[in-house]
Amino acid sequence: MKEQEAEEQTVDQTENQETVAENYTETTVNETDSETVESLKQQLDEARNKFLYLYSDFETYKRHAAKERIDLITSAGREILTALLPILDDFERARKNTGLDEGMTLIHHKLTGLLSSKGLAQFETGPGDNFNADRHEAIAEIPAPTEEMKGKILDVVEHGYMLGDRIIRFAKVVVGQ
Repeated sequence: MKEQEAEEQTVDQTENQETVAENYTETTVNETDSETVESLKQQLDEARNKFLYLYSDFETYKRHAAKERIDLITSAGREILTALLPILDDFERARKNTGLDEGMTLIHHKLTGLLSSKGLAQFETGPGDNFNADRHEAIAEIPAPTEEMKGKILDVVEHGYMLGDRIIRFAKVVVGQ
């Protein structure tokens, strides 16, 4: 009987050891699964953050590219228009000094119409206006005829022009000193 009890005890101990081993394995697997789940959640959060940053950067890039396209379109003819400005100035000087016939006046109107249809606009500057360094370029300073004309424009040598909302040439003026 003692042998039988010893055998039963050995069997009980073996069963207990197997139960403990199974419980340990289940616990280890559950801990490993939860660690894996946490690791995967962390990786998912990192990937989501990277995606949001990339998406934000791409949206910023699209807005910037669209703005550049608009700027390029509005100023595409800048060089040609700038090259035509001296011709326009010559027309105006000749009209002031020599009295052009009707044909030359029509050509002048046609040229100014073409330039304005392309977005070119002359900004108004005249004698007696205040000098503004953002719009005018002083090419000479002469003594003012009156005290009121000091710091004001006495003569406009060349008009200033804008293309869209950008100044492409400053008005060249003579300022009273």
